[in-house]
Amino acid sequence: MVKGVIVQVTRDRPGAPADDMPHGADLSNLEILIVDDSYHMRRLLRTLLQVLNVRHVHEAENGAQALAILRSSPIDVVLADCQMQPVDGIQLAREIRRSDKLQNPAVPVIMVSGHSSPELILKARDVGVHEFLLKPVSITSLWERITGVLARPRPFVRAGSYVGPCRRRRDRKAYAGPERRGAGRAEKTD
Repeated sequence: MVKGVIVQVTRDRPGAPADDMPHGADLSNLEILIVDDSYHMRRLLRTLLQVLNVRHVHEAENGAQALAILRSSPIDVVLADCQMQPVDGIQLAREIRRSDKLQNPAVPVIMVSGHSSPELILKARDVGVHEFLLKPVSITSLWERITGVLARPRPFVRAGSYVGPCRRRRDRKAYAGPERRGAGRAEKTD
């Protein structure tokens, strides 16, 4: 959990917040960074975050501004557009994960994109993105991604060329197959 944020996600049916409205989580103390080269998309995301009662929203219109904010502010979640110029969201996520100058290189990164090709989603995953949010963004999908990364944090892993959240999303205690992650091949950091 981040900064004592209380997340109590209740659902009447799988995949939807109770009553189809984003509630059940107090997001008011979160520090969220929006990174998008489109002023209009930043305004839209800021408005949705305000509806979700997020009071501390930072904005950056490019990767360089985002990294400067991440060096100086304790950001809890990053919402980054995938297609920006001159540094796109994939490059930004890679920089966040590899930097030793940021306050929190394990900060949850949610990639926002109008494109959902399997190649793009895999590329985002491979640079350490936590979640993928497809445009057009709804308040429910935004709430689900934010509360998801906070309510179900995954261990941070450094393994070979990969740095980011553990890619395993399911609890596999009953898995009877061979363990492919040998001792010493991956380092978990919390």
